Amino acid sequence: MTSPSFIVSLPNAEVRSWLGEAPDGVQFVEWDLSGPPPVDAIDIVVPPYMGAAQRLGALSHVRAQLVQSLSIGYDGVEAVLPPGNVYANAASVHEASTAEMAMALTLSAQRAIPDFVRAAEKGHWAPQLRASLADREVLLVGYGGVGRAIEERLIAFEVTITRVASHERTDERGTIHATSSLPQLLSSAEIVIIAVPLSKSTTRLVDDDFLSSMRDGALLVNVSRGQVADTDALVRHASSGRLRFALDVVDPEPLPDGHPLFALENVLISPHVGGATTAMPPRAKRLLLEQIRRVQHEETPLNVVLRS
Repeated sequence: MTSPSFIVSLPNAEVRSWLGEAPDGVQFVEWDLSGPPPVDAIDIVVPPYMGAAQRLGALSHVRAQLVQSLSIGYDGVEAVLPPGNVYANAASVHEASTAEMAMALTLSAQRAIPDFVRAAEKGHWAPQLRASLADREVLLVGYGGVGRAIEERLIAFEVTITRVASHERTDERGTIHATSSLPQLLSSAEIVIIAVPLSKSTTRLVDDDFLSSMRDGALLVNVSRGQVADTDALVRHASSGRLRFALDVVDPEPLPDGHPLFALENVLISPHVGGATTAMPPRAKRLLLEQIRRVQHEETPLNVVLRS
């Protein structure tokens, strides 16, 4: 066995446990970027899963070949990533779980699961006739990895799907509309699912005009980032009772105790746990081991999204 010469820093013992034995010639060290680096040069730095952007300045004290995130999103990273770094996101790790959450929120809202839970807590039998997911018009806003994973799951529910991305294009399933078409598309959708990355163009995309364009009784599902929606606009439209909401992400996070959104029965909130499932460790392991192999062999890493 060769002595370790390739160093990978992992943010904590939990992530270390996902990987098992280090590959031959590789040394794992723990560094959560909250203090000085354990060595001057680290081949691959894996920041913490949550709150990593606030710690990336620590990379200015170490030489790294690759910074491998455990998150798909990389909003805010470009502004704080020190010069000379290559940053990759965790595409392939969270898409399935986030799509599951989108489906869970959509089905729960459509089939009145929160109403049944509230009734059961009071000891009541409270049947009601609700709209199915089948045969609904679904507008899917965002067609990256998460959006495609949501689409694959929606197809089995026999819905009509209209897809929207940053620019118009076509694929084997037809047209993918541009976001500029949203004002014309929103009025016919019964369910709108938001799965866009957070960027300058998508910040506050879901604003008062967006919500006003939605048809009465429509459901908005957000599994992207809280800042994609204007919280004040959400509160106004939810309070009127005209629209329904199922949100895995909000702004701010965590949502303060007693926030108006918590009190509304037409709003279902989960605490930003879309990607936090048992699917994460094995998928993160596959990605990290592949990145180690690629960097060791001087191959192009996967999922590079920023070069500072």
